[in-house]
Amino acid sequence: MRKPVLVIACGALAREIHELKRSHGWEHLHMQCIDARLHLRPALIPERLRDKIRENKGKYEHIFVAYADCGTTGGIDRVIEEECVERLPGAHCYQFFAGTERFAAMADEEPGTFYLTDFLAQHFDRLVIRPLQLDKHPQLRDAYFGNYRRLIYLSQKKDADLLRAAKLAAGRLALEFEHVHCGYGELESSLQVRFNGKVDGQDNSHLLA
Repeated sequence: MRKPVLVIACGALAREIHELKRSHGWEHLHMQCIDARLHLRPALIPERLRDKIRENKGKYEHIFVAYADCGTTGGIDRVIEEECVERLPGAHCYQFFAGTERFAAMADEEPGTFYLTDFLAQHFDRLVIRPLQLDKHPQLRDAYFGNYRRLIYLSQKKDADLLRAAKLAAGRLALEFEHVHCGYGELESSLQVRFNGKVDGQDNSHLLA
């Protein structure tokens, strides 16, 4: 029997990681999540992550961090280096869902782009509108989003309700709407490297930060 491995994940990735666990048969994968709302206060993420790692060291063969940098300006990287664990690649979930090269091309094409994932489309009011008080003060839209030109929905699954929610989000922010279906992108391939050791027979260790 394979020894259990712990994934400490951003709550925004919980559903996707559960689905990958099911589809790949990773029964040895255990997961603990940190509240996705901390993305509104990213400076708090590294120490919360460190606490989780230290709570679980010795209980698992390996601990893997399902976060990118996520606006912590290197804070998560300092924690994983000090605690000798690995994390997902990239600066944020938009990059690893879209793939590094495709995301760079989209960002170069239009720097003023706001991105949504399935999770953000589903919880747009709770994670964007209400925290920014746009429900009470819609005139603040220009202060927050005046430099944005478009919204790109990077979907993980094909879901008509989520697509509709993403279009509504673009309308509420007065942004042009684009939809790019990504699937799980480098989230899946990075976890395959960790739990299977390879992807499609290739050494893909570069997918880990």
